[in-house]
Amino acid sequence: MKNVLVVGAGPAGLMAAEVLSSAGVAVHLYDTMPSVGRKFLLAGKGGLNLTHSEPTGLFVSRYGKRQQELASLLSDFDNSAVRAWAATLGIETFVGTSGRVFPADMKAAPLLRAWLQRLRHPLTGPAVQFHMRHRWTALDASSSVSGPASLSFDGPQGPLKVQADAVVLALGGGSWKRLGSDGAWVPLLTAQRVAVAPLLPSNCGFDVGTAVRAEHARAGRGWSQHFASRFAGQPFKSVAIAFNNSQGTRFARQGEFIATASGVEGSLIYAASSLLRDEIMAHGSATLALDLLPALSPQRVLSEVVHPRGSRTLSNHLKSRLGIEGVKTAILYELLGKEQLHDPVQLAAAIKALPITLVATRPLDEAISSAGGVLFEAMTEHLMLKALPGVFCAGEMLDWEAPTGGYLLTACLASGRRAARGVLAYLG
Repeated sequence: MKNVLVVGAGPAGLMAAEVLSSAGVAVHLYDTMPSVGRKFLLAGKGGLNLTHSEPTGLFVSRYGKRQQELASLLSDFDNSAVRAWAATLGIETFVGTSGRVFPADMKAAPLLRAWLQRLRHPLTGPAVQFHMRHRWTALDASSSVSGPASLSFDGPQGPLKVQADAVVLALGGGSWKRLGSDGAWVPLLTAQRVAVAPLLPSNCGFDVGTAVRAEHARAGRGWSQHFASRFAGQPFKSVAIAFNNSQGTRFARQGEFIATASGVEGSLIYAASSLLRDEIMAHGSATLALDLLPALSPQRVLSEVVHPRGSRTLSNHLKSRLGIEGVKTAILYELLGKEQLHDPVQLAAAIKALPITLVATRPLDEAISSAGGVLFEAMTEHLMLKALPGVFCAGEMLDWEAPTGGYLLTACLASGRRAARGVLAYLG
């Protein structure tokens, strides 16, 4: 019986283990954490978003620069296949109003329990053997000419070296170190001449630049102390953002985001994060336009702003005529000078397109996911490393990124499946 090592007990590693085990391969799965699927469980804390129901072409387009490579992986295991697979675990799914797909009970734990039950007690094939609290530390490239190198681990009983007929690496990206995705694998692979793009924050928050108003002038980044102390954590609801990068790519979408102590984060910001991040890396900053009232035309906003306000304060006037209050009012006072605030034309224009300058991403470890990783050019179509025959890679450690909405999990599952099928072909 062939023996395969899978390193990483996230969705990609578990899917690879499932495919291999069902084909009669002895699978030993190693992970540095004390339990399986830590990041998977956290992702499902507010409702596990398995995938998205949109048509294939639109679904694939969400993977940006790597959509061609992801289209190949998803041709074997797409969003419909994810739902069918969940059903085999006894997990019913439904499509939400946004098109996102969730388990009927919205929870991650029941799916993970059913999945582990299948892996540990399969109807066919050998059971997957789990080895937790084992951190991969080294790869001996000279141990085998025709197969993979042996892998060294630090385990509860000390160092050990393990050999197998093939290896699947599913080690995650660089975000959420406390859940096991720490990017520690990067130097281990680059030392073996494997090409790896730097790990970068994706689906992340950003720090804003220095406030415009002179009374808030200061060095560095972030909101004024007044704004940060009063409005950090407050959501901007029913707004829209627009952004044009220096290459002419435009992003425009309506939704919600949150003010943080130093900037912005949340679903609407995450959706544009790759464009914003790349613009900051290339030019030092990125400026988006915030529409506080996307449901109203500029003409309507201007007519309400110029309406006589009598003895009312400007804040009360905006609240009465346009429903602008709270954090929406605060950001106008934060970013506009007195002249702009009291000029109806400039104020109305700012309500519809308030410039917000972003100067830095939040740290990688705070990001929901990461970009960068093992280049597809360094692998075969079966995700085997060209520099290390018999060693395959899967999941977020590959060089791709996607927005939230089920795209991340779907691609991890699809790549785990492709890598496992590549192992089976490699083993003959």
